[in-house]
Amino acid sequence: VQLQASGGGLVQAGGSLRLSCAASGRSFSSYAMGWFRQGPGKEREFVAGISRSASSLNYAGSVKGRFAISRDNAKNTVDLQMNSLKPEDTAVYYCAAGNSVAVLATTPEYWGQGTQVTVSS
Repeated sequence: VQLQASGGGLVQAGGSLRLSCAASGRSFSSYAMGWFRQGPGKEREFVAGISRSASSLNYAGSVKGRFAISRDNAKNTVDLQMNSLKPEDTAVYYCAAGNSVAVLATTPEYWGQGTQVTVSS
């Protein structure tokens, strides 16, 4: 599956952004989907995951209550709504696909290219 992320940009602290990832190739609905990020000088970290049917969601503690992941299996897209953004959310954000929400959090099968999110203070 090929993944293409978009929607990054520059936003002030407290603002919102919505990232979107479009998938092509093999059946989108057969994959759990997720978002990761890599901040300056930091390792890549898991942000959010969603199961094939969207029945199971998983968030990193640092974004819980501020970010929301969703998917549209008819459109082959997965979105990340980011609210109440903080400067520490500044990172390159990547979408990913995997077999399950649990496995995806540690070992995704597929990666998309990143999209830059910069939050100014």
